[in-house]
Amino acid sequence: MMRIACSALIALFALSLSSAHAQDAAPQWSLAIHGGAGVIERSSLTPEQDAAYRAALQGALDAGSAVLKSGGSALDAVQAAVQVMEDDPLFNAGRGAVFTAAGRNELDAAIMNGSDLTAGSVAGLTTTRHPVAAARAVMERSPHVMLIGPGADAFAASVGLEQVDPAFFFTERRWQGLVKALTEAGQPVPERPAGAPASPTAPGAQAEIAPPLNEKKFGTVGAVALDSQGRLAAATSTGGMTAKRWGRVGDVPIIGAGTYASNADGCAVSATGDGEYFIRATVARDICARIAAGAATQAAGQAEIADAERLGGKGGVIVMGLDGRPAFAMSTSGMYRGAASSTDPARVAIYADEP
Repeated sequence: MMRIACSALIALFALSLSSAHAQDAAPQWSLAIHGGAGVIERSSLTPEQDAAYRAALQGALDAGSAVLKSGGSALDAVQAAVQVMEDDPLFNAGRGAVFTAAGRNELDAAIMNGSDLTAGSVAGLTTTRHPVAAARAVMERSPHVMLIGPGADAFAASVGLEQVDPAFFFTERRWQGLVKALTEAGQPVPERPAGAPASPTAPGAQAEIAPPLNEKKFGTVGAVALDSQGRLAAATSTGGMTAKRWGRVGDVPIIGAGTYASNADGCAVSATGDGEYFIRATVARDICARIAAGAATQAAGQAEIADAERLGGKGGVIVMGLDGRPAFAMSTSGMYRGAASSTDPARVAIYADEP
């Protein structure tokens, strides 16, 4: 029944999206973003929390749209939008990332230029403030596509990207999420990270106002864009899974799984979901292959999300085509998301049944 309900929500969202754009002129530029998909229901967020997420999404849209409005590139736009979300503790990326079982924040990101298929990605960063900027630097300032761990941070520092103390990424919400997950699993809880703020239980400490810890969200942020020169780009950034172990890396930094863009195929994709399944389904690349074969962006996204769900993985994708029409598909009850273009005002949404 759950799968049928999710499929119905996807179909409803697809229908409302296509109807809303049926009579629109083709935009000169277009941007779509997401802040993660998951079990996100109206009952799980207070009105204040709902409003906070919508404002955060709007801020990311504003940053990316400003680039595109001024004639900037799709690459600059997706990076600008993602960096805003990396700095916002509401999202599981950058500051606000979840913790590993060892009590660390390990950050992954990727970016891809659809006009020439160049790409860059990073995994396991611990000191670089903006992982998406590091991914772009790998693409443009190194001979490689992916760098990981301390070497990736060292490279980012060597090209002048801002470095921070690991405590910069700490949020009480995510730390308590780790404590809860490890306690329920019967695993030891690591010491509170050095440099972290005092525990809310300490005398004089202030409790953090945050969404509930059981939101079961696949925390990833991403953006896809089409610029006025007809160039596509995609970028994605994440803190991964709470309590992840052994250097786990998900789909986000794997080009073709969580991130992909190709003007030749006519698409840009950023994904959020069960990384292990999205890797196996090569979600982002397969969506582009479907579009290249003639499928509409919405249909391609829906079909691929359905394939991943059949493997056992849930999540969502944002897709941008050369016509500038963004598509959103998900097999979950919600996905933080938004879109704006030269012809349509910015709009944000959270729940699956919102247009």
